Amino acid sequence: MPLNISSVPRPEWTPLAQEGCVNVEGKVLLIQDNLTIALLRFEPGGMIPERSADYPTDVVCLEGGGFTGVSNEEGELSPGYKALWPADELHRLWTEDESMVALMIEHYTPGG
Repeated sequence: MPLNISSVPRPEWTPLAQEGCVNVEGKVLLIQDNLTIALLRFEPGGMIPERSADYPTDVVCLEGGGFTGVSNEEGELSPGYKALWPADELHRLWTEDESMVALMIEHYTPGG
């Protein structure tokens, strides 16, 4: 099989365009039929507001620290820890006084 090298979908840090997002930039590294992988960079006071999705998502803290909430539960994220956002559950991600870099892995159901 020949070597396949190609550019990633969005290699530059770009502010998240979702409504309500504050002080968060992202890079999209991979998009496939059942998977999207992105890096997120939060400044202090950064926020992705509460929303839900019809697929599960893993959020892995790589640097710094922040917080996540799923339904009525909240927890702290630090480097080397991850949170699972189940499908169809309200979730959010934010920072307070610290910045954070996180890896986001969205798991789509094939054909769904």
